[in-house]
Amino acid sequence: MPTTPMKSLHELGQELVTRAHEASSGRAAATLNADHRSLKQLVLALRAGSALSEHENPGQATLQLLSGTATVSTAEMTWHGSAGDYLVIPDRKHDLRAVSDAVVMLTFVKDANRPEPPAAADLRSDT
Repeated sequence: MPTTPMKSLHELGQELVTRAHEASSGRAAATLNADHRSLKQLVLALRAGSALSEHENPGQATLQLLSGTATVSTAEMTWHGSAGDYLVIPDRKHDLRAVSDAVVMLTFVKDANRPEPPAAADLRSDT
């Protein structure tokens, strides 16, 4: 996965929202530091109403909501976030849903025993 050159997270988020509106999945993603061996950061845009369906936690992970509104849900709880909010991702299956167009930064320590988050597949398919 290529590393995104340094740029404003706001500008990157706007570009990704445009791409998300064009993508059939309603999502678009960019890697910030692909060269780091264990710390991974993805910026992910989701079109309003789109989602990352339920998936496992990829390892120690946090989510920062850069713009818009979104929810993260597990079987036990639902977190409602808006721009500027921060969440430690629960260590269980969860989903992410965009209430409005949303841009998030997912930061995680890759655990070789856990699957990549679905947003990483967006990078491989170039949506």
